[in-house]
Amino acid sequence: MEREIIYAHEHVTIDLSGVKKDADCFLNNKNQTIEEFKALRSKGVSTIIDVTNRGMGRSTEYVREVIKETGINILQATGYYKEPFLPEEVYKLDTKEMAKILTDEIVIGIDGTNTKAEVIGEIGTSLNKVEEMELKVFEASSRAHIETGKPIITHTTLGKLGLEQIEIFKKFNVNLSKVTLSHIDLSGDLDYMIRLLDTGVNIAFDTIGKNNYQPDEDRAKWLKELCDRGYSNQIVMSMDITRKSHFKENGGLGYSYLIDNFLPRLYEKEISNKHIENMLVNNIKNIYNLK
Repeated sequence: MEREIIYAHEHVTIDLSGVKKDADCFLNNKNQTIEEFKALRSKGVSTIIDVTNRGMGRSTEYVREVIKETGINILQATGYYKEPFLPEEVYKLDTKEMAKILTDEIVIGIDGTNTKAEVIGEIGTSLNKVEEMELKVFEASSRAHIETGKPIITHTTLGKLGLEQIEIFKKFNVNLSKVTLSHIDLSGDLDYMIRLLDTGVNIAFDTIGKNNYQPDEDRAKWLKELCDRGYSNQIVMSMDITRKSHFKENGGLGYSYLIDNFLPRLYEKEISNKHIENMLVNNIKNIYNLK
């Protein structure tokens, strides 16, 4: 197919090393990122959705340099992640004040720059529980979404609590067709995936290659089943690389694994070009109103 592939959930830079007490979780290998993104560009990747937000080590200058060196379009995010990675302002401000910060980053720019956030995310919930501050973030994010129309990307811990997240969004009249629930492949539960999709949200298979959680063979089987049932227009894909050790040069899979290793599995399952085009190109274009 004529490709213009879009990676739906990545972190150009991210720093969760303090809370995790693990230097591997500080993704600041700019030169390696540039080399890997150049390789992606040569394989037809046009755009990357960068979901690093407030308190996660976001840097517009860093991203700007990567864009300049690689020619890849990178859309940046506003929002707050999840416990225990939330910045102090989440505890101090009310939801309206938080929503204004997010809205300003969308309308005016991020951190005093003219780079405007194009997505609210990734905003997350903890394992089997929505913490009080996480609920606050979801409320503020919903307000910013209603104000600006920008899409929302969530984090689901191990793919769980997607239905609970949807219920929160419904209370605020969020447009579910503009919501993407991340890491749903980690749930390992096809029936649950279908229940989510039937609400009208989008789901991400964005931990491809992380076989210690779920084997890629199963990911391919689930995608085959979902495509056969007509859901390919609500699914997006990515790698969600967050550690130095994930880079190819450092012994990891690298960003190109999705194209070089996982796509052939999908073709082996006889998933049609039309479905693959939806999951890698068309759906993100529709969610973000990209041309």
